[in-house]
Amino acid sequence: MTPFLEILLLILDIVKWVVLAHVIMSWLINFQVLNLRQPLVQQIWLGLNRVMEPVFAQVRRVLPVTAGIDFAPLVVLVGVYALRIVVMNNLYG
Repeated sequence: MTPFLEILLLILDIVKWVVLAHVIMSWLINFQVLNLRQPLVQQIWLGLNRVMEPVFAQVRRVLPVTAGIDFAPLVVLVGVYALRIVVMNNLYG
């Protein structure tokens, strides 16, 4: 059972970093530090959106509508951290 839980922890870490990269890149695009007309930036942004938007869309269906602030990445990160705590307790408990 231990290798399975360690693989699950690795997947949760990858998800955490992908969500953080998506959030930081969205800020940089909105503050016009990054330009979507650059091919590399556009490819990375589209890739991150294709990976994260299905997850964020499911969370947005549950969350109430807020004016201009998207809390879906925050909820996903809290969920990842909660799952990580559960897995860590089962791994070392």
